[in-house]
Amino acid sequence: MLTPMNDKPLSGKTAVVFGVANKRSIAWAIAKAWSDAGAKLIFNYQGDRLKDNVEQLAGTFGDDVPLYPCDVSSDEQIDAFFAKVKEHTDTIDLVLHSVAFAPKEALEGDFLSTTREAFRVSHDISAYSLVALAQRAAPMMPNGGSIVAMSYYGAAKVVPNYNVMGVAKASLEASTRYLAYDLGPKKIRVNCISAGPVQTLAARGIAGFGTMIKHYEEHAPLKRSCSTDELGATGVFLASEGAASITGQVLYVDGGYQIMGM
Repeated sequence: MLTPMNDKPLSGKTAVVFGVANKRSIAWAIAKAWSDAGAKLIFNYQGDRLKDNVEQLAGTFGDDVPLYPCDVSSDEQIDAFFAKVKEHTDTIDLVLHSVAFAPKEALEGDFLSTTREAFRVSHDISAYSLVALAQRAAPMMPNGGSIVAMSYYGAAKVVPNYNVMGVAKASLEASTRYLAYDLGPKKIRVNCISAGPVQTLAARGIAGFGTMIKHYEEHAPLKRSCSTDELGATGVFLASEGAASITGQVLYVDGGYQIMGM
């Protein structure tokens, strides 16, 4: 029997959030929505450069919100992060993976010019890290739960200048499906949100991003992309009992752009 909807559908849940960089981050929008829905949050931050940003944002939920360093390209740092998480809780219910990186020079020009190192780094940080995090999170999810990753349409179709990141996101989406299969018996669901273009720190590193936004406004059925608030709401849905039978899926939140052929 389905649980009735309420204004705190994630009450009593504990969430681990990877990928907040600043207040414009999609990760921040989802984290804030999860908190508003009743979840307790634990944050990572990527290096000292971002620590102050994440600390300030996490502080809006109170002075005792945990945050710890974690470079997702390092198994040692991931292990250390989850060891810290275990100091706060024996179990977690939700994981947000909003982590991606490719060298700037790989996000302009043509895909043919991608170097071996750019290919390796983009796949390690943008795709394999989901597997690495799931390996550590799953044993802490004895009651099941939800893992949500962030993707983009460039995983399925060619988006000029997105280049190797599109290939890495395709790997992320495939990893989501395989993880969903492996973790399904443990009642852990794994899904992707494929967001339309949003003004974030990462997006500004993609050549021609402004043109991309305009293209969505001209061609998407809703004549726009999406907002971070809408992505937050989708994140709450995927984390809640309303999505209890949804796993291994890519949900497009993009003003309907994905359905268009021309």
